[in-house]
Amino acid sequence: MLIEALPAFSDNYIWLLSDQHGNAFVVDPGDATVVASALSERNLQLAGILITHHHFDHTGGVQALLELASVPVIGPEGSPFEHINRIATEGEWIPVLDRVFQVIKVPGHTLDHIAFYDPKGGHLFCGDTLFSGGCGRVFEGTFEQMQSSLTKLRDLPEETRIYAAHEYTANNLKFARAVEPGNTALAARIEEVTQLRALNTPTLPAILGVEKATNPFLRWDSPAVIKAANSRRQGASNEDVFQLIREWKDSF
Repeated sequence: MLIEALPAFSDNYIWLLSDQHGNAFVVDPGDATVVASALSERNLQLAGILITHHHFDHTGGVQALLELASVPVIGPEGSPFEHINRIATEGEWIPVLDRVFQVIKVPGHTLDHIAFYDPKGGHLFCGDTLFSGGCGRVFEGTFEQMQSSLTKLRDLPEETRIYAAHEYTANNLKFARAVEPGNTALAARIEEVTQLRALNTPTLPAILGVEKATNPFLRWDSPAVIKAANSRRQGASNEDVFQLIREWKDSF
């Protein structure tokens, strides 16, 4: 299975998955024009659409794509997005090309958010839940839900490749450095990302093991991150760390 990033809008990535037979799936197609052009250029036939959550920059192209091909639109239960025609539930296994993806429920950013995990290839399509160096804002869920969702993702194998939906890495790492200025692994990651962006190269997929060493939103139990949270509110309990760091990022 070949995976390609299709840039859309100012900083979105639509993920294009294809096989040797010319079949393709797309993940979170906010822009139909970008997808249609990519399919045409590569002589691919759309076979399905994966939706992680209902926000328009992830779903806005679906209706137009369905006019080109009648395909499964696989997405979360209880979603306000009306064009999902195949519900994916927690723990379910979904055939995608020559793979089978596991559905992981990850509410927090939105209540309907799910991720798709390919254990054979070590691929995780996680929408706006986990970013490289960061995580999504908590819009509809609670901080507790978001932290629980990130715990599920943090527990995946360290070699898992993270296909988030936005190119936010450089900005996220500026915040991460404010949280952990003495983190040497973070300093190395910042240098790597600076070089990639200078070449206009995507910073994704990211590697989960690297994220666990550098992303403050996977490091709420790290002494350095706990210390940073306490600098925001003296006497904060360990249970407050994730929320304090997320609220700090919201105003950073």
